[in-house]
Amino acid sequence: MARTRLYRDGVLALEGFPAQDLSAYAGQPDCTVWLDLCDPTEADFDLITEQFGLHELAVEDARHAHQRAKLDRYRTHLFLSAYAVYTDTPGGPLQTREVSAFITPNALITVRASGHFDMDRVVAYWDDSADLAKEGVGFLLHGLLDYLVDDHFKAVQQLDEQIEALEQLLFEDGRDEVRTVQRRSYALRKDLVLLRRVVLPMREVVNTLLRRDLHTVSPAMLPYYQDVYDHVLRATEWTESLRDLVNSVMDTNLNVQGNRLNLIMKKVTSWASIIAVPTAITGFYGQNVPFPGDGTHTGFVVSSALMLTLSVALYFGFKRRDWI
Repeated sequence: MARTRLYRDGVLALEGFPAQDLSAYAGQPDCTVWLDLCDPTEADFDLITEQFGLHELAVEDARHAHQRAKLDRYRTHLFLSAYAVYTDTPGGPLQTREVSAFITPNALITVRASGHFDMDRVVAYWDDSADLAKEGVGFLLHGLLDYLVDDHFKAVQQLDEQIEALEQLLFEDGRDEVRTVQRRSYALRKDLVLLRRVVLPMREVVNTLLRRDLHTVSPAMLPYYQDVYDHVLRATEWTESLRDLVNSVMDTNLNVQGNRLNLIMKKVTSWASIIAVPTAITGFYGQNVPFPGDGTHTGFVVSSALMLTLSVALYFGFKRRDWI
């Protein structure tokens, strides 16, 4: 499925025209074209390669998924590989969708493997900022990057909220809460590793685009790219801080469980000490040798008094020290 747009002198002049006409329009200095390929076929790749003279390595990277987020520079064009992030359900695992883009002086060609990448939001941004369309490919590329980075920022914010909710469960005593903390901690750590792999390279991508020798970003678009770069830095720093926070939650959870185990062992040991007193006394009086009070009521009274007195003394002593 292919979508096309033609901007002439900064105004949307044509939409939905055949992809075969792209190179003819792109060759005109007052025109900027956009082609979006969703689930492209080999014929689609052959078409854009022939029309725009794309480098074979760039085309190969666009064909094969799971590329590193990057910006490669070739003689006639740039190649961008980036990722959008999303969750199917609130609080669900983080997922990514890859998008590739070929960037020429007068054309932007986006390639995506599935419809999960919401290109309509990018188009809506272009329509809402039509006054910047005269800036050509830099304007179109900014809309794409702004959408990607905004999604990264939203994902970081959602993970931050989930970690805050998780912190509130740290000191709950229920078995279900303990298991929830352990399970969610590892899930969040996994999401943050994935997000870091997506967000961190975007700093280098945007920073490279800001280089004046590329001539991709016009002076009028520089503040907009600087704003995107600022969002990338904030998302990167926030992601790093959240990784440290999740590690802290995991360490704290282990410490809390260790403290709870120590408290339980202290109580068990205290009760064992109390039980040991009557056990020792009855064991002494159970000897098969004569002893004071043997065979008399006095021996029974003395042994019972000793057991009761020492047990009560130990109980209140442990209670005063908060061992029971």
